Amino acid sequence: MATIQKRGDTYRITVSCGYDLNGKQIRRTMTWIPEPGMTRRQTEKELDRQAVLFEERCRTGQVLDGNIKFADFAERWFKDYAEKQLRPTTVAGYRHFIKRILPAIGHIRMDKLRPHHFMAFYDNLAESGIREDTLYRCTVDFKSFLANEGFTAVQLANQAGVGIRTLYALNRGQKVKAETARKIDATFHRAQSLFEPVDGDKPLTGNTIAHYHKMLSSMMSTAVKWQIIYDNPCARVDPPKAEHKEAAFLDEVQAQRLLDLLDSEPITYRTIITLLLHTGLRRGELCGLEWGDINLEAGLLDVQRNSLYLPEKGVFIDDTKNNSSKRVLKLTADAVSLLRQYKAWQSRERLRIGDQWVDDWAEHPRLFTTWNGKPLHPSTVTGWFHNFIARSDLPPVSIHSLRHTNATLLIAAGTNVRTVSAHLGHSQTSTTMNIYSHSIKSAEAAAAEALQSMLTRSKKQA
Repeated sequence: MATIQKRGDTYRITVSCGYDLNGKQIRRTMTWIPEPGMTRRQTEKELDRQAVLFEERCRTGQVLDGNIKFADFAERWFKDYAEKQLRPTTVAGYRHFIKRILPAIGHIRMDKLRPHHFMAFYDNLAESGIREDTLYRCTVDFKSFLANEGFTAVQLANQAGVGIRTLYALNRGQKVKAETARKIDATFHRAQSLFEPVDGDKPLTGNTIAHYHKMLSSMMSTAVKWQIIYDNPCARVDPPKAEHKEAAFLDEVQAQRLLDLLDSEPITYRTIITLLLHTGLRRGELCGLEWGDINLEAGLLDVQRNSLYLPEKGVFIDDTKNNSSKRVLKLTADAVSLLRQYKAWQSRERLRIGDQWVDDWAEHPRLFTTWNGKPLHPSTVTGWFHNFIARSDLPPVSIHSLRHTNATLLIAAGTNVRTVSAHLGHSQTSTTMNIYSHSIKSAEAAAAEALQSMLTRSKKQA
């Protein structure tokens, strides 16, 4: 039964919701303010109605309380909002963020959170030594070290619980995460580590801190909707300043050089990289392509899904990044020709492998697979391209730079921004303009020069 207490011109409605694990009574409260001009009888009648409604909402679990701590609310937010409304990869990223957030504000009651709590947290994130993703490099020749210890990469992978691809990367001199370094040191009972940190004191970037602000703002906004708090304290905090970095890309000559270098590479990766360069697809969109999405006769490619990876789910299919990402692209003649060659090669490989080919995806055959037909891990594409660039004479660009290269070349060729935005699958044209502002300005300057050249009149003789 709800109890009502008059407090000046307002009324406090309290409902008992049982007892917690410690035997303490759980109470939920709300404040009701009569509308101006209401008579005493109208006030009493409406107050009784509000009390009944509030008691029903408490009984059905629709009302939380500002007394709960942020840590408890966060878990409820993940369960009832994030996991139902957000993409799995976004939830995984937020789960990673919350590990750093809870020690800072997890103990504070929701109704006691103020802007200065968030400002102090962002300031802490900007300090040096805060990073948890510091990478480690091996201080010795790892391949020679394994040989001297009488270990193969496969044996070490099994004994240390480390991925075989990670060990192959170490053999090539690449860096690893702290957990991997610890596992390898423990396997060899090393008193002195084989590894040393790289950029361990480097602070988090402004872009990363801005992602924390975006997450916290979303959480507090949801708390307002759920009537846990009255307003969002993050709304009164200036978001951390994000650095604007020009997207890395290859120019026209470098893109041609890339295609030339691909001629001597395996046909799978030659097709992957060529298709990324010619279409501007995201990595997940490329890995999610099925042969049913390709119309070689018409030269069309239909983007319908993403192929992503999470440790707890493995490689899985997800929806596209946004509704605009579902699009049909016109393929270039070179891309169509290479896809025909690749399809013929893949068919021969499937016949050669025989019953080792996995038929679980027979109804939806992927374009790009492992040797036995399983979906290709997105990181495999990234890793191969990184190694390819490292042994080339090209600038140190990433796999995502091919998307930027595609967009930049389109803009340089005079394609209007709206068309480029639709081609890339951006939800808003402003996104394209922000990312490629430098390229757009360069194209505008070139267009102005061309217009000046066409409209310049010869001076009349005096």
